[in-house]
Amino acid sequence: MPWLHHFIVRKESYRTTWKLWLLVIAALTMTYFATRQFMVRSIANALTCIEHVAPSDAILIENFDPDYLLFERAAKLKREGVATRILVPIGMLPKQEKPSAIKTGLAELMAKVALLIDIELLPIREFEPITLNAAEQIREFLKREQMDSVQVVLSGFRSQRSALVYTTVFSEAGIKVNCAPVFDNQPRENWAQSWHGIQEVALQSGKLLYYRLWVLL
Repeated sequence: MPWLHHFIVRKESYRTTWKLWLLVIAALTMTYFATRQFMVRSIANALTCIEHVAPSDAILIENFDPDYLLFERAAKLKREGVATRILVPIGMLPKQEKPSAIKTGLAELMAKVALLIDIELLPIREFEPITLNAAEQIREFLKREQMDSVQVVLSGFRSQRSALVYTTVFSEAGIKVNCAPVFDNQPRENWAQSWHGIQEVALQSGKLLYYRLWVLL
């Protein structure tokens, strides 16, 4: 009937079959295993600053999250003649007059175990964004001491973010930044093999992105 199309319309449709979905899942799985090591290594490299060790006016240990391995690496750099002065920032809340005895004692204990003698503690007021504000305070100290270069010792996966901040802030005063990232005895590419490693990489990736897109603009 010629008038029927005004009330009824025939429509053709296509649906995917389970065979297509199986093929897609297989392809994605093969792609994942084929590129997994490359992606893991690329992510690790993106979060890690390029190591550059050179004679400097001082060695700066980034001590916001206390880590003995940083003190151990700083001691090794000092023995190699990179610098004689060791600077250790000690965080304190904005309303505090001085760092807590616990933070000070912990830094001194780690330095003692690492055989670091005569470290210089730098009280730093911690407020968000912590790394940027701490870097600005450290810069003023370096300017007063007339330092032109500093070797920064940093935790591995936060090293790219921190090195980016220090380079940006210190360059305003003509201070050169050399980076020394520190990892534990496990290869840094092994981060995806543990839940702790995945958490750490996810956290540092988010913070790096935050600093690039908002803090350092």
